[in-house]
Amino acid sequence: MSIYVGNLSYQVTQEDLNSVFAEHGTVKRVQLPTDRETGRPRGFAFVEMGTEAEETAAIDALDGAEWMGRDLKVNKAKPKEDRGGSFGGGDRRGGGGGGYNRSRY
Repeated sequence: MSIYVGNLSYQVTQEDLNSVFAEHGTVKRVQLPTDRETGRPRGFAFVEMGTEAEETAAIDALDGAEWMGRDLKVNKAKPKEDRGGSFGGGDRRGGGGGGYNRSRY
């Protein structure tokens, strides 16, 4: 299981998160998703601790705590939801739309 950490400063690094969570146990992994276009952190992260007890201790200590000028939101991460295929909406017929059609001019 992993921990969701939200409302992070955009200046936070994986090393910053590792050091804060290490105060509450063994940190196995830190994921800090970044924006594809800008490359900057998206304001949240996922942290995996060594044991369930360490996760609970970190959540209890850090949820609502102020860090880097922000009040952290720390809780157990929820499983990623299956969003279905890569199509937007419910219509899976494909379809065209828009674009330049030379035969019309």
